[in-house]
Amino acid sequence: MPMDSLLLSRRDLDFLLHDWLDVTVLTRHPRYADHDRETFDAVMDLSEAIATRHFAPHNKKNDAEEPRFDGERVHVIPEVEQALRVFAEAGLTGAAMDYEVGGQQLPTVVANACMSWFQAANVGTAAYPFLTIGNANLLLAHGSKEQVDTYVRPMVEGRFFGTMCLSEPQAGSSLADITTRAVPQDDGTYRITGTKMWISGGDHELSENIVHLVLARIPGGPAGVKGISLFIVPKLLVEPDGSVGERNDVVPAGLNHKMGYRGTTNALLNFGEGRHTPGGAPGAVGYLVGEAHHGLAYMFHMMNEARIGVGLGATALGYTGYLHALDYARTRPQGRPLTGKDASAPQVPIIEHADVRRMLLAQKSYVEGALALSLYCSRLLDEERTAEQELGRARARLLLDVLTPIAKSWPSQWCLAANDLAIQVHGGYGYTREYNVEQFYRDNRLNAIHEGTHGIQGLDLLGRKVVTNGGAGLSLLLETITATVARATASGGEAAELAAALEQATARAERTTAGLWSTGDPATALANASVYLEAVGHVVLAWIWLEQFLALRDGTDDFHEGKRQAARYFFRVELPRTGPQFDLLDSLDRTAADSRPEWF
Repeated sequence: MPMDSLLLSRRDLDFLLHDWLDVTVLTRHPRYADHDRETFDAVMDLSEAIATRHFAPHNKKNDAEEPRFDGERVHVIPEVEQALRVFAEAGLTGAAMDYEVGGQQLPTVVANACMSWFQAANVGTAAYPFLTIGNANLLLAHGSKEQVDTYVRPMVEGRFFGTMCLSEPQAGSSLADITTRAVPQDDGTYRITGTKMWISGGDHELSENIVHLVLARIPGGPAGVKGISLFIVPKLLVEPDGSVGERNDVVPAGLNHKMGYRGTTNALLNFGEGRHTPGGAPGAVGYLVGEAHHGLAYMFHMMNEARIGVGLGATALGYTGYLHALDYARTRPQGRPLTGKDASAPQVPIIEHADVRRMLLAQKSYVEGALALSLYCSRLLDEERTAEQELGRARARLLLDVLTPIAKSWPSQWCLAANDLAIQVHGGYGYTREYNVEQFYRDNRLNAIHEGTHGIQGLDLLGRKVVTNGGAGLSLLLETITATVARATASGGEAAELAAALEQATARAERTTAGLWSTGDPATALANASVYLEAVGHVVLAWIWLEQFLALRDGTDDFHEGKRQAARYFFRVELPRTGPQFDLLDSLDRTAADSRPEWF
């Protein structure tokens, strides 16, 4: 069965968007009333075409000829700027944004499905609009009208790009320890001094300007995270007429060279080091976003959006790796059937070997499950925005809140596992740079640290999301899964068998969560938070697969049968992994927690 694309499966995307999530229902809301199935399909067609023609062709070159810094300027291969220009001119930067700022006002779920094409085609180039969209959405939510007009509109047009500047060399993920300062000035601006590390898209000449969103402390503010404020610090100051003016005092001290995402500049940025003196004064000029000392809450708007986007990017990389492996397995002849006795018989494609099909089926279960989860969470964003009743909006918000750490970390772990298997399917060729799958693995390996490590997501899930407000988030998740179990049970047959397994795993997750917190000792409860994240994540993915199984209805073609087989694989091979994990969690094991540093 030939594939239309090695990037993603359009058939799968259509199934998820329309047969399962029924996204055209969203057009009943005034916000999306101008759209229909035809416009959704058209923008998907456009995204696939641009990703295929303008992003994918330079993916390997972008990896091999990574950005370089000559001490003054950052140089990027020209194909990146050309691709980003086409992306912006197609209106894709503002795909989900309001008409008022130049957007297309598409549902987030459709816009994210479109973005997945670009992440699959060339994640290094796609990172620039990915960050810009998150930056713009934060300012739309928390910036002033003047800030929106000055910075968001040019970002939607593709003239300005955006970043997020959180980490510092001495602080890493511990944002309570950042030291960048923002000193208020008489004109209402601030002068920013400090250093930011690991800034993706931190410097380049791909756009007229770069809009940095910077976390910093105003002197005299509270200690810790309660004293962090958020500032707009543009690379070039913007004149009243919207044109770019003099250079602000934000400069790259150098570039970091990561194992993946090599096409995305990643900079160490110095703010206010004195290389430039905007307005004749020291310090980088910054503009306060919202209220002072509320910066981390504002930044989490971008970070939570980015966490879902990172999960989607990890999914896209896993998915394209799977399709490459599938294509290779269908066309690579090697060996003969185990029962074959004729040594002179022609070799068979390696997909005829059971162990190769095992590896392909594992990949399929991971990537198709992860894609469904990512789009489900995107659909919740739309429900949060458009549900007619506050109760519906609050429900979507709460369910999305508890799912976000899973939506970020599960694809980052298991779609990387899919990439690992894609390399193995290719045999020796998979380990060479001449084939694409080794790059997909390197690119995807970074997603385990983007927007918070697995450890951080585990602490967030177990330490906050499932216990806040009396465990309301966990209760809603369990209630939602239980509703799916009830539908599957009522339908009978194989769906009911899968439902019974999921019901047991869900009950186990509920009991384990209660047991972890029964001691009243947070250190013990959280000692194995990453194990909890993985186990509950697998339960959630089993639920997502049962949802897909039900949405297949009576379809009998190869696509539908392949989906059913992937669901069976996940329930028979993957879901049972959670049993020993829940056993470990139930034992309140402290082996890691009680290990002393000097023992290592």
